[in-house]
Amino acid sequence: MDQHLLDDDFDRPREACGVFGIYAPGSDVARLAFFALYALQHRGQESAGIATCDGHMAYIHKGMGLVHQVFNEEKLGPLQGHLAIGQNRYSTTGGSHLRNAQPYLIETMHGPLGVGHNGNLTNALHLRQKLLERGVGLSSSSDSEVITQMLAAPLPDAPLGQPDWEGRLASFMAEAEGAYSLVILTRDAVYGVRDPLGLRPLCIGRLPENGHQAGYVLASESCALGTIGAQFVREVQPGEIVRLDVAGLHSRQAIDPAAEPAFCIFEYVYFARPDSVIESQTVHRVRQRLGEALAREAPAEADIVVGVPDSATPAAIGYAIASGLPYTEGLTKNRYIGRTFIQPDDRLRKSGVHLKYNPLRANLEGQRVVLVDDSIVRGNTAGPLVKLLREGGAAEVHVRVSSPPVRHPCFMGIDMARGEDLIGYAKSVEEIRQHIGADSLAYLSHQGMLAAVEAGLHGSRGHCSACFTGSYPIRLEAYWTSKEKLAFEGIWG
Repeated sequence: MDQHLLDDDFDRPREACGVFGIYAPGSDVARLAFFALYALQHRGQESAGIATCDGHMAYIHKGMGLVHQVFNEEKLGPLQGHLAIGQNRYSTTGGSHLRNAQPYLIETMHGPLGVGHNGNLTNALHLRQKLLERGVGLSSSSDSEVITQMLAAPLPDAPLGQPDWEGRLASFMAEAEGAYSLVILTRDAVYGVRDPLGLRPLCIGRLPENGHQAGYVLASESCALGTIGAQFVREVQPGEIVRLDVAGLHSRQAIDPAAEPAFCIFEYVYFARPDSVIESQTVHRVRQRLGEALAREAPAEADIVVGVPDSATPAAIGYAIASGLPYTEGLTKNRYIGRTFIQPDDRLRKSGVHLKYNPLRANLEGQRVVLVDDSIVRGNTAGPLVKLLREGGAAEVHVRVSSPPVRHPCFMGIDMARGEDLIGYAKSVEEIRQHIGADSLAYLSHQGMLAAVEAGLHGSRGHCSACFTGSYPIRLEAYWTSKEKLAFEGIWG
């Protein structure tokens, strides 16, 4: 049931994971990886792991739960070395089990190989079958293990005794379809890889010198860089391989970037932390522009603007600025109730969102409220929140959403429910309004969303918005048989 109601993010799509990589001689790389993963916790809450290497041996620890639940001083101590990768995971392909936790770490004839993956391979079943036919055993249902085993295989024409990791990565990229931002650990280097569509984010940072040469890091978001004292350098480009090692930072464009890039627009709408910089613009400012556009498109006769904390706060501020209505807090969030393994009893379970939010009656009493949210996916939380505001004294509740209706599933690494589970799939806006009990409901238009995102960009960029439009950047049917597609959707379901 309703354990999901303890998590206010359940009514939103959830990201696959956050990844991190580091080369930093003379530094406690495991500790730096821990704090970087802590900063990326919003991208995955099911498992966490760190793998390190000292140039000879590799060490790993991973487990189920949040970063601070998986790691402590005792667990970090054995993770020696000057190279490390780490990952926070939320499962998409592959269930929520320890065997699917990352990073994956295996031993090859050229030393350790570790892989952390953010995204989803849409042709994973095909690649998995090729490995099985080759006699490779697989122990999990994750496409990330498929990637690991593909990289472990030597290239047919590789010189004897030479691993040629960049060549293996390029060979993998030529076969892989879908979304992937990877961090790769070897005996001598850490690699970063991004798919040619640029669906998932990955950036580069530089650590200051500490008596040794300067170190470099890779992270899903720039917010992790500031946490560990690294300076933002740039984003990894679509189709690029980046190597961090004793020679510093080295780049190779392994595969041409797609003619039309398809960076996931939901990073701006919800996933990314507001202080992160993506495509040279701050996520908070983009979300504020989304709210401003929403106010222009869907004004409301109201007295105050309230945001659903915390992800919708910037959009609510933007809505207030553009509408001239005062912004205020209307909901107080208990940020820790969803972090317990103690199950609520029946009475508390029926309380639903009361466990997560309390209304601020002093701000709501007798007010006509505009409630701004960033998205409505399944429709399980919006209704209880509207009811909660009314219980707090709101005279009217007008819901405004700073993105279009979510009507289509995602196959590129986002845990978006199957079509029939999405409230926007079968219901009209008016039917959704009735379902959630709002006095009015309006969404930002697709064009309004694109314009708000692109207003801060320099030059032409491309974005994937398939969950809104059903227009996917990858033609899934091009390589899926009906049986494979059904099997894949079964995994997702």
